[in-house]
Amino acid sequence: MTSLRDAAMRSKAWPFEEARRVLKRYEKAPPEKGYVLFETGYGPSGLPHIGTFGEVARTTMIRRAFEIISDIPTRLICFSDDMDGMRKVPDNVPQQEMLKANLQRPLTSVPDPFGQYESFGHHNNAMLRRFLDTFGFEYEFVSATEFYRSGQFDEILLRACEKYDAIMEIMLASLREERQQTYSCFLPIHPETGRVLYVPMKEVNAKDGTITFDDEDGKEWTLPVTGGQVKLQWKPDFGARWAALDVDFEMYGKDHSTNTPIYDGICRVLGGRAPEHFTYELFLDEKGEKISKSKGNGLTIDEWLTYASTESLSYFMFQKPKTAKRLWWDVIPKAVDEYHQQLRAFPDQEIDQKLANPVWHIHNGNPPQSDMVVPFAMLLNLASVAGATDKTGLWGFIKRYAPEASPETHPHLDEAAEFAVRYFRDFVAPTRTFREPTEKERAAMEDLKARLQSWRGGLDAEELQSLVFAVGKEHGFEPLRDWFTALYEVLLGASQGPRFGGFIALYGVDETVRLIEKGLKGELQAT
Repeated sequence: MTSLRDAAMRSKAWPFEEARRVLKRYEKAPPEKGYVLFETGYGPSGLPHIGTFGEVARTTMIRRAFEIISDIPTRLICFSDDMDGMRKVPDNVPQQEMLKANLQRPLTSVPDPFGQYESFGHHNNAMLRRFLDTFGFEYEFVSATEFYRSGQFDEILLRACEKYDAIMEIMLASLREERQQTYSCFLPIHPETGRVLYVPMKEVNAKDGTITFDDEDGKEWTLPVTGGQVKLQWKPDFGARWAALDVDFEMYGKDHSTNTPIYDGICRVLGGRAPEHFTYELFLDEKGEKISKSKGNGLTIDEWLTYASTESLSYFMFQKPKTAKRLWWDVIPKAVDEYHQQLRAFPDQEIDQKLANPVWHIHNGNPPQSDMVVPFAMLLNLASVAGATDKTGLWGFIKRYAPEASPETHPHLDEAAEFAVRYFRDFVAPTRTFREPTEKERAAMEDLKARLQSWRGGLDAEELQSLVFAVGKEHGFEPLRDWFTALYEVLLGASQGPRFGGFIALYGVDETVRLIEKGLKGELQAT
């Protein structure tokens, strides 16, 4: 462990860099609470998306890195802000009119439009927990509603009464003048309508722990801030939660970064120590726009897992968290293949390289061996040309290419074959566009066909790649990439594809000859 810890203390992998920042908090003395607390926050205003998962996945990677460099125990809390009022109705859920009638009520008081749970908040919390459990995360789930109503937040709420002026000073400095006139850090829950009220305070009584306000109809009310009758606005709530739980680390998206001084300031006013932060870049949809729970314009976790493994999604999350990334269907095949490339590299790496390898962080230092003897991108192309409707159709080709492979001995490959058929059916097949070759391309493909017909070199992928390469060179393709693009567009109906030598080895020499014949005759265009 000593050598591993030494390597971890110098590793430049971002989870270790963050873990060392957390450890520095306790270089003088261990935490009085007996553990280091990592937290992730979740707003259940819509169905969870992959960005939500990403916070837990990345925080877990930092937590595991921390456990290598320190013996201090750790906890991870996933906190759901489910007492927030529902400000708008998500576009991608049923019973829109019913939800509109419940606007501004706490999410845990809004009926579940799916009719499955106690409330819409409970439904979305269950969705999140199911997703997180799929990945085997170790976490504790905390509901804001339960936290407020059970009294666990009472002490910090009473302190917020005492420090009301200091909190308001921080908040008002960040607001426009017109918003300043009506703003309060306290949001009462109307005793009759159950709606979250955004109204100014007439009095905040620190001695009694109460607030007095007029509702929208001008009726005056006085409520205790304790017991779940009042909640905090979301920015003060951030800082108050950190102070109440003594949070040591929390990450959030770049859209929160300007609020960090507010969160930290309120935490300190309430007697807490601001945690370490990590700000990640946002995920983008196919148009380069920020993904949103309410719009439903990003991939869901279920959608990714329909076409690829859980590990491939974790790999995507590990990569460059401070860089904005497109999160769309076309990133899935690349993530799968790169994940397996890293798995294959891991056993032969030195300790420093292993700690920088994403698979170390995905599998907590103990990654499995890869059995993907055929890349996922190759399986997609094979599914395309073979017209496979299930994975059995692919295994006939796979076994000829790799006789030692079987669904039983290569379970990840078997799983990937099924994913590839689904992905081809849903995303590749509808978008394929075959074209006729130019005269130059036709001559080169005729030459390639003739050489393959007389080929006696077996199914060695590198030798076949050299053959394809030589044909392109001899027919004057410059750059040579244009030759491979022609093969992909004429024979596979796509502008990109696999190493063609490897494709021939997998699909078969005779089968490739027939494919070229169909492409030259225009039969692929007809289909």
